[in-house]
Amino acid sequence: QVQLVESGGGLVQPGESLSLSCTASGSIGGIEHMGWYRQAPGKRRELVAIRFRSGGTAYGDSVKGRFTVSGDTTKNTVYLQMSSLRPEDTAVYYCKVVSAGNNYWGQGTQVTVSS
Repeated sequence: QVQLVESGGGLVQPGESLSLSCTASGSIGGIEHMGWYRQAPGKRRELVAIRFRSGGTAYGDSVKGRFTVSGDTTKNTVYLQMSSLRPEDTAVYYCKVVSAGNNYWGQGTQVTVSS
């Protein structure tokens, strides 16, 4: 059984920064990539940022230049540094791990950007 534990969500004002972290544990094999998705009310879940085992990264268009994904595959951990936050970044952020072709999701952490 694989568990993903997320932390770091909260309420911030526009323009501020926030960091998220996610650690995977359990019977997990070689991780292919880890990353973050988000879902706002009434919208579909979308890619935020992922980090591949090779060290490469991919970002959703709306967060490029503002968010940075990093991680430590030896510790099965991925981080998301969010800067210049906007109200439209408000969503539940989910950690996702892909390992041996299987998708694992965290329970989600709320990020709210509001003045």
